[in-house]
Amino acid sequence: MSERPDLNELRNKLDGIDNSILDLLEERMATCRQIGNYKRENGLDVYIPAREEEKFKALEEIAGFESRPYVRELFKTLMDISKKHQSKPAFGVLGRTLAHTYSPEIHSLFDTSYSYSVIEREPEELETLFKSGVFKGFNVTIPYKKNACAMCDELDDASKTTGSVNTVLFEDGKVKGWNTDYFGFIYMLTRKGISVKDKKVLVLGTGGAASAVFYALKTLGAAETYACDLETDINYSNVYDRASDAQVIVNCTPVGMYPKVDNSLLDLTKFPELEACADVVYNPSRTKFLQEAEALGLKTCGGLAMLVAQAYKSSRVFAGDIAGAEALGNPDSENGAAYVPAEAAELIEKVIKILENRMRNITIIGMPGSGKSLLARNIATVTGRTLVDLDIAFAEKFGRTPAEVISESGEDAFREMECEIAAEFLPKSGLVVSCGGGVVTRDVNKFYVRCNSNVFYLERPLTALTDKNRPISQLHGVEKLYEQRKDKYETWCDYKVSYDRFEEKNDFYDKAIADILGKLK
Repeated sequence: MSERPDLNELRNKLDGIDNSILDLLEERMATCRQIGNYKRENGLDVYIPAREEEKFKALEEIAGFESRPYVRELFKTLMDISKKHQSKPAFGVLGRTLAHTYSPEIHSLFDTSYSYSVIEREPEELETLFKSGVFKGFNVTIPYKKNACAMCDELDDASKTTGSVNTVLFEDGKVKGWNTDYFGFIYMLTRKGISVKDKKVLVLGTGGAASAVFYALKTLGAAETYACDLETDINYSNVYDRASDAQVIVNCTPVGMYPKVDNSLLDLTKFPELEACADVVYNPSRTKFLQEAEALGLKTCGGLAMLVAQAYKSSRVFAGDIAGAEALGNPDSENGAAYVPAEAAELIEKVIKILENRMRNITIIGMPGSGKSLLARNIATVTGRTLVDLDIAFAEKFGRTPAEVISESGEDAFREMECEIAAEFLPKSGLVVSCGGGVVTRDVNKFYVRCNSNVFYLERPLTALTDKNRPISQLHGVEKLYEQRKDKYETWCDYKVSYDRFEEKNDFYDKAIADILGKLK
């Protein structure tokens, strides 16, 4: 006799099926959008009734006996939704290689009245694209912002000044261009309380991002602005002599961007008047440049807010709210260039939070034996994220467990190898990471732990900790280790979650998971 599954098993099975359906539905809708773009490009009808009826009959023939009575109704609904999706005004983001762009997701969170595609084109294909009529408009990223500017019939002031367009709209037979990057930078500064009015500002880099930043700094009333790059008048060999009085420094270079996260351009201690640092890089979320500024007690802001805010202004253009878009970042408006309506600011912040939590790892630190590894494993299961247990990653990389290395080569040798593992995995995105209890004993690891993670310190009573298979705990005792490490656990984390003993382990995991994920909502 077969064993009867219980209700929870059946519900878990159903949850898994629903998740698979959602993944397939996402893939189906993306394919429908692509079909809609193809039909527009080739002058084909979106809706073909005869093909739809053929499809219904074919699906009913291959359907199982339990689903067959519902197939026509289900797929009629699916096809109606697909036609609606295909018929939306088509926008997108134009670039040469866009494998890792967040723009489609950001725009879907701002406005669902239009579809949004990734548009990869070679330089010789730009003219055809601009004349094709497939898209109502698009965002433009490197390396085509200056090309787009040259192809526009009408430009806003930011585009005229910077020679760079990142938002294109085809309207009334004309190609219209805007630069919304400068507004994104204004928003990025303002949300962190960084003022550049009457300040001396040093800008690192001279590329497209820098041109938008210089325009924004002028709009906000900066007293003096300096460019610093390899071949500018102020460069990296004389910057400490020529611009040591800078009050705000902005990094507009890719230095510090993933995967080369260890790099930073300046020694910030040589700028005695420095008040704040801004970085247009958004991956990792806390670059070395920003963490060095934080360590000096300076105000900081990272590039994700700029990315999201510029996209919001673009979304207003795409949704037809031109007046609303042009009011953002307008120095002539009654409320000033930094003013953002409360409803818009709330939406921008919501999208920043969603992306920040999605991009950042969930990283757990705390004492050995506190339950970090199993908690991380459970969080990974619930969230669908990839799990990285640094102790397991250590053993896989070096062919020996941490305990074996400590026993054979000593703790110092182990810590050096542990730093290598931290540097390899912690700068990645979207993981669940369980750190060894002693990761905080090497200050170099603080940058890696914090650079791309929401860091949770799991605090448990010392009496709840186990020292089984933990030679350092056995050697020194948990009380001594706790005294040595507790301040670093506290200062390295973003959130502390504290739990006493639980009668049942599952109750602890359920509570901890709910608390941790709740803080990220």
